[in-house]
Amino acid sequence: MRERADESRVKLWLLLEANRWSVAGVLLAGLFLALVALGVLDPSPLQRSVAVSDPTETLFQAYVTAIVTGVTLVVTLNQLVLSQELGPVGDQRNRMQGAMEFREDVEDVLDAPVTPPEPSAFMKRLVEETRSRATALRDDVADSPDADLRDQTAEFVGELQTNADAVSDRLADAEFGSYDVLSAVLDFNYSWKIFRTRSLRNRHADSLTDDAEASFEDLEEVLRFFAPAREHFKTLYFQWELVDLSRGMLYSAVPALVVASSMIIYYDARAVPGATLGVSNDVLLTSLAVTVSAVPFMLLLSYILRIATVAKRTLAIGPFVLREVDQDDRLDAD
Repeated sequence: MRERADESRVKLWLLLEANRWSVAGVLLAGLFLALVALGVLDPSPLQRSVAVSDPTETLFQAYVTAIVTGVTLVVTLNQLVLSQELGPVGDQRNRMQGAMEFREDVEDVLDAPVTPPEPSAFMKRLVEETRSRATALRDDVADSPDADLRDQTAEFVGELQTNADAVSDRLADAEFGSYDVLSAVLDFNYSWKIFRTRSLRNRHADSLTDDAEASFEDLEEVLRFFAPAREHFKTLYFQWELVDLSRGMLYSAVPALVVASSMIIYYDARAVPGATLGVSNDVLLTSLAVTVSAVPFMLLLSYILRIATVAKRTLAIGPFVLREVDQDDRLDAD
């Protein structure tokens, strides 16, 4: 996905792969260091500013308001998640029926008595079936007199097999709830594969045998099942992430509220003399209090960064590629 997105590895790791609490910790550390640096460089000492006005009290009053608002946001997020789980028995039955029908359709396509219940194993089975059908397609066109068809199909199947092997290996040890499952399936660019399959089939329709035509249909069929399966598990993952975000914000809101309130009620910068490592203690204490008070916001930021990035990368379903495509890779579908 990094190659398709044309983004740096570090940027994508920060937005997607990194632990969300670690990202929040890095942001908080940056906030603390920035505040300390500004406090050291400020020509007007904090104690003098407090004597003239009270910027600390004003700041933490705003923090208290923001923290309370954040808790309200958490409640709203939980209601959003729960609203999709609550409903009359008829709606729940329809959901169950739709899920069972989809699973049965996949089992028919895979010619399997039952598909795995775990999301990672389910997607792994689809990826492996895609690889198997792509191999069969290459074999069916191997004797075609159309050299262009043979070469382009062999190139396409080779790329698909490499991609499928890498994704299958990552899914083998992935557990739903972590980002590992979604990360692996995002690396399987099924939209582009559907487009390549349809392009090859339509461009060389006159050169295809009945077996080759059937192989193209079989490959496109299993790729079409990959799309709704990925979207379903992506939706479940978003709900999981929102629940984790809500819990994290609730856990951090209480100490943040205590610190912010204490800075309003009890703190006096003029009563904190001395310095540590050349930095005034009042600056260190104020910066630390601001950092602790900002924990809920940084957690919200770190989770939303991942959710928004995934949502942007998966806006379209089906053979639509919402990115610039290298002209050398484009096939004429006419």
